[in-house]
Amino acid sequence: MRLLGLDPGLRHTGWGIVDAEGNRLSHVASGRIDSGEGTIGERLVRLHDGVAEVIGRYRPDEAAIEETYVNKNPSSTLKLGLARGAVILAPAKAGLAVVEYSPSLVKKSVAGAGQAEKGQVERMVRMLLPGAEPGSADAADALAVAICHAHHAATRRAIAAGIRP
Repeated sequence: MRLLGLDPGLRHTGWGIVDAEGNRLSHVASGRIDSGEGTIGERLVRLHDGVAEVIGRYRPDEAAIEETYVNKNPSSTLKLGLARGAVILAPAKAGLAVVEYSPSLVKKSVAGAGQAEKGQVERMVRMLLPGAEPGSADAADALAVAICHAHHAATRRAIAAGIRP
């Protein structure tokens, strides 16, 4: 199964593609979409179109995205919400299931601790996906979301099939 992990942000949105075969995970590709300058609408279009291009190129079966955390600054939280909406829309329009995971669950799934530092998460991503060179913290975070989804999706499918995980 090919999985797309997304780490949304208004300036930079990370993406990562992972193939999952049973318990085996392999890195396919990863990168970052930059929204650049312009109006909020122009930036959201670039994020959406960038994710749609990744989907068209790599043809994932499912997508996962990190949930929004609440900042102390309400304006920043709203802007992140807008970016998430643009990013979620691309896989949804492509007919993909989109699953959301909290940042702490992603960190716990990859690094073993829900409060892991970004550097620790990136090191674990490199260990779990040999040969992966994310190139940015955003891409590493997106790969972490894909890894989290691979672990949790397998359990959900087993439960749905009546198999004890």
